[in-house]
Amino acid sequence: MRAREASSEGADFFRASIGFVLLILAYFAVRPLFSGRASVDFLTIAILFTAVRVRPGLAAVVGFLGGLTIDALEPTTFGAAMLVMTLLSYLGSRTKTVFFADYIALTGLFVFLGKWLFDIGYVLVGRGVHGVDLAVQLLVWSPISAAITALVALLLLTLVRPLYRAQAT
Repeated sequence: MRAREASSEGADFFRASIGFVLLILAYFAVRPLFSGRASVDFLTIAILFTAVRVRPGLAAVVGFLGGLTIDALEPTTFGAAMLVMTLLSYLGSRTKTVFFADYIALTGLFVFLGKWLFDIGYVLVGRGVHGVDLAVQLLVWSPISAAITALVALLLLTLVRPLYRAQAT
């Protein structure tokens, strides 16, 4: 029985890894085609979907590496994405039993809140935006981007459900 469980866990890890790699590829290949003030963040989807499948420490490492990827592309805010993504993925891993069940609406809410919290932290820590621009970014563009990201995450989750099947912990 243990060998079967280990084989199942290995298959789950392999499927989740394929989904993660595909989302990272989409981040670099598809996202630039639709860049704007509000766009889909495939990297946040990949990190949040991974965070709910692993322990908090490993989730923090994945978030740190994802944040490093973002920071490498924008050297003016170096460190901001690493900090925010590390905290976000750690917290995402801690809340996995609450949000990432078979309830698709809760998964959408989880991705929406995760993306919005990332944008809030990233703008406050790294961007140096003030005044009206800050309010517009945090109250208009960030929620729109979070909603688009959540909708794409739900679409992906629906289309390729076996890759993102939640594990029982």
